[in-house]
Amino acid sequence: MIALILKTTFNQLTYLVILSSIAALGGFLFGYDTAVISGTITQVSQQFGLDALEQGWYVGCALIGSILGVGIAGMLSDKWGRKKVMLLSGLLFTVSAIGCAVSAGIIELIVYRIIGGAGIGMVSIISPMYISEVAISKYRGSLVSLYQLAITVGFLGAYLVNFQLLALAESIAPDSPDWVLFIFKEEVWRAMLGMEVIPAVFFFAATYFIPESPRWLLVNAKEAQARLVFSRIYKSANDVQLRVDEVYAGIRHTAGQNWRVIFQPRIRRPILIGVAIAVLGQFMGVNAVLYYGPTIFEQAGLTSGDALFYQVWVGLVNVLTTVIALFIIDRVGRKSLVYFGVTGMIVTLICIGVYFILGEDTGLPAVWLLVLFLAYIFFTAISISAVIFVLLSEMYPNKVRGIAMSIAGLSLWVGTYLIGQLTPWFLENLTPAGTFFLFAVMCLPYMYIIWKMVPETAGKTLEEIERFWVKEETGRA
Repeated sequence: MIALILKTTFNQLTYLVILSSIAALGGFLFGYDTAVISGTITQVSQQFGLDALEQGWYVGCALIGSILGVGIAGMLSDKWGRKKVMLLSGLLFTVSAIGCAVSAGIIELIVYRIIGGAGIGMVSIISPMYISEVAISKYRGSLVSLYQLAITVGFLGAYLVNFQLLALAESIAPDSPDWVLFIFKEEVWRAMLGMEVIPAVFFFAATYFIPESPRWLLVNAKEAQARLVFSRIYKSANDVQLRVDEVYAGIRHTAGQNWRVIFQPRIRRPILIGVAIAVLGQFMGVNAVLYYGPTIFEQAGLTSGDALFYQVWVGLVNVLTTVIALFIIDRVGRKSLVYFGVTGMIVTLICIGVYFILGEDTGLPAVWLLVLFLAYIFFTAISISAVIFVLLSEMYPNKVRGIAMSIAGLSLWVGTYLIGQLTPWFLENLTPAGTFFLFAVMCLPYMYIIWKMVPETAGKTLEEIERFWVKEETGRA
């Protein structure tokens, strides 16, 4: 069925949306796999008698797999192709979901969580990279943003699945089949983790029928196949020839060189900039809010039930704002979104810090904290969250895009790990107010890097962006 759909004559944009949506399913799996763990912590901890340290390892073990996955994904994609690595990640997600559902003990469960984490790491760079390489300049930002949207939908999907499965567990009759009682009632955490197999299998099957990245095909001397893919994306033979010529022009700059080319100044510079914005983006507070929001709300005096309810609103605003960003990122431009969004982030972060200093003394209701959090998430989702994967997928030359994105992606995951580990310490030692003031300060170097060092990429081909870095280095020489 999928093969038939892709062979049907579509207009240019429809075909690109289909390819991008299939690749973006990797983002949904990313979000689901990351968020589903939240509904299983208490059950798994009680069943296997986990102490605090073991519980932390159960929650965080997938990150080890993510770091391993992102570390090898670029190299594998440069050698085997983007499509094959997406297929591999789909297989890893499938194995992880089934393995988690049938694990006999905590060690098996952790092993399968690490396998799933490797899938997360791979799709976190390969899916946006693939979308960027098949998209035309006019729509590239919006299409790559589908990946970020899929992540937020995956988060929300996991929360809803967990909620529905818990409700289902209470309604299952005691005389149901043993396997139903085991998976959906007595140990419902197995169903929560195992439900990921449905989108994982669909992602694997759909990816099988999409074409390989035409730019990867040209880099690997498969011009006939690349022209065939380009011919379904571009309207005229002249456009196809122009794209082929541009890719070959970029390849000539790195002809005869291996991965060590990343140490050349003209390539090292965008890699270091990518690393900087990937790490700084994590220290501007977004993941601290998404992961520790309920804890922060409770520190403001809310009950745990109200805190979870407020966090649902945070998740909804994150999804809806990402939809807005998807439609405007190519019209407004990457840098303009960052200027607008990060400015708003600074203001709201400062206001949140002030709230924690003055809130109790002034009698301000907790709903004001929710309003500030929602405003912060709005400014974040419409700027740095929407832009990061787009920029990273655009910044690097065709020949080394895989390994370059692996380096930037690894930095992003290291930053995510650090902020996950440090946020509780920040909240305890800097106080909530000091923590949010710190996040506000970290926005400043991010804004400076985007302003001074990153070109506006909206409307430019990947090859035009590559030539920018060559000119920059020539100008510095």
